[in-house]
Amino acid sequence: MKVTIVGLGYMGLPTALLFARAGHQVYGFDVNAEKIKTLKQGKMLFEEPGLLDLYKEGAGNFTCGTSIAEADAFVISVPTPFTKEKKCDNVYVISATESVARVLRQGNLVILESTVTPGTTETIVKPILDKAKKKYDLAYVSEKAIPGKTISEMQTNHRIIGGLTGEAGKRTKELYSCFVRNEIHLTDARTAEMAKLMENTFRDVNIALANEFAKLSMELGVNAWEAIELANLHPRVNIHSPGSGVGGHCIAIDPWFLTENTKSAKLIPTARLINDSQPELIFEMIKKLAKKGDSVAILGTAYKKNVDDDRESPSHEIIKLCREYGFEVRVHDPYVKGVEKSIGKVLKDAKIAVIATGHDIYKDVDFGKTCVLDCFNLGIKDAVVLGNGKKRRETK
Repeated sequence: MKVTIVGLGYMGLPTALLFARAGHQVYGFDVNAEKIKTLKQGKMLFEEPGLLDLYKEGAGNFTCGTSIAEADAFVISVPTPFTKEKKCDNVYVISATESVARVLRQGNLVILESTVTPGTTETIVKPILDKAKKKYDLAYVSEKAIPGKTISEMQTNHRIIGGLTGEAGKRTKELYSCFVRNEIHLTDARTAEMAKLMENTFRDVNIALANEFAKLSMELGVNAWEAIELANLHPRVNIHSPGSGVGGHCIAIDPWFLTENTKSAKLIPTARLINDSQPELIFEMIKKLAKKGDSVAILGTAYKKNVDDDRESPSHEIIKLCREYGFEVRVHDPYVKGVEKSIGKVLKDAKIAVIATGHDIYKDVDFGKTCVLDCFNLGIKDAVVLGNGKKRRETK
């Protein structure tokens, strides 16, 4: 089958290569000419374990370009940013769908993989495709993967497919069965869109609870990390770990997509506000450990540990607040492009080092006499740890 993937980003490219390795003739379409040039040179667009090997394994079945191409099936995998009003911006979805509509043929299968507000497949994508006046099938497939484990999770996670018709769902399931090794569940498109948002909203709300516990623990003279570990001994309790906030293109954004068309939701927006306030809490802690003009080393700009993805990272807000206040800010990240890689340079003469992303590499750093603010309880000797009010109480 000829498959065109529209959008070669963090999800689109691995999806394209998995289809190619399975034997489909895959064409990757992206409007970014630099991306296409890089791929044609045999280079990957981002760091992801196994991605280059996957590219080599499916190389004979994969081509790419900046012009849309006819196919039997189209998979739309483009970004869905959110506006200043915290609403889903469908500009890329609309543009991608319009591109597909221009080459749509009788009997084509069109699949939307982008994370969207419930109802988008039916009310935005379908009307655009209908203008082509061709008979086609349309479905929504939620992507499920995290940086660092994208390729394995795309194959081993459950998949939810929401067809606008039973036939659309059946055809989509048959297509994805070529590389998905776990169960594929069929439902309607709106339910599939909703389930995707519920997954990430669940995580966001639970992280907010952990962050709230961390704040309370510091006020009450308790070590939140110890208390959480003990509470989790209960067979029906699984409290998440606190941290510097929530980032990435999913958890920090999807809850807003879920609630943008309703005023009845209370818990979800509150959780978002709690997690968005973490950088300010950390900034206030920094101000108690250093004075204006001091050198502050921010360690980690990726949104999660051991990856190079810094989209929506809470580190950016911490850096911004520190610079606006008047600290001399130096930044280190071993993975993110364009960020200083020498930790020695960043730590030199630093008054305080803030572990803003819990990269494993920071566990083995010799901080010497530099004060450390550890937002992830990495076990740094004599560090001030976010959520540990017990140490503060014991030293009074």
